[in-house]
Amino acid sequence: MKAAPLTSIRARQREKRAQRHPLLRYWDLYLMVLPALIFLIIFKYVPMYGVVIAFKDYNLIQGVFHSKWVGLQYFRELFTFDEFPRVIRNTLLISLMKLIVGFPAPIALALLLNELRLEKFKRSVQTVTYLPHFISWVVIGGIAVDLLSPNSGIVNKLIQALGFEPIFFLSDEKMFRWILVLSDTWKEIGWGAIIYLAALLGINEELFQAATVDGAGRLRQIWHISLPGIRSTIVILLLLRIGHVLDAGFEQVLVMYNPTVYDVGDIIDTYVFRVGLGTMQFGLTTAAGLFKSVIGCILLVLANTIARRMGEEGIY
Repeated sequence: MKAAPLTSIRARQREKRAQRHPLLRYWDLYLMVLPALIFLIIFKYVPMYGVVIAFKDYNLIQGVFHSKWVGLQYFRELFTFDEFPRVIRNTLLISLMKLIVGFPAPIALALLLNELRLEKFKRSVQTVTYLPHFISWVVIGGIAVDLLSPNSGIVNKLIQALGFEPIFFLSDEKMFRWILVLSDTWKEIGWGAIIYLAALLGINEELFQAATVDGAGRLRQIWHISLPGIRSTIVILLLLRIGHVLDAGFEQVLVMYNPTVYDVGDIIDTYVFRVGLGTMQFGLTTAAGLFKSVIGCILLVLANTIARRMGEEGIY
């Protein structure tokens, strides 16, 4: 008998491997994702049992499972607070302002950086713009106070040098929200631009060359090639942003606000922090967090459904 050719033996081996269960076929890929999956389960899913605190009169000594069950009592208290409508309004307004101003900003920065041809200058701008992402809000809050102080702030010194009266920026209800929006945009614009730059690199360069041959300028190429090329990335990030519409930035607001701007700056998180944790009402704070999560989940599902009906892939 003649020995089977080596190529046919290898072909049969590949065919047998292809017929195996996906877990066995791609065991190396599943092994790589295992640490991230374990991290997600331990720090995201396991702590979810604490949601039951929203329905119990939680006692530190009795623990989660032995505390008295009170049902929807904390939700009723939350919705009947006189200040709760104002807090909801502030949260939505600040989030929408950040969405309108802060969401397009990284897209514009990424498009501008993509047009640069000097690599050293491009990398320098990228570094300068995304470094603020790694700065704590505590530090940024201190910088804001130093810059905007009515007595010693650089901004007010310039205003006084021009002959005007100093402005109490962080105590002015008309300006406080805009300070939150602009500082948040400055902090995150470079980090967000990285994602869009990566998406722009995936666009076929031949499309730009063909557009140049047809006489299209840079603005037309951006409008007809670059933006459509990153549309799916924009949609996905927008959906994720909508899911966090009730997260207006707890750390930022807590560091920057003061009692004089509570009417325009107090959001759900800071209100719960002051009223709930300040009086050790853990059930109330958990109820507020659960309320935020449910609303965010509903908005995410609705936005994803609309996106899929418009022809986009969505996030699931």
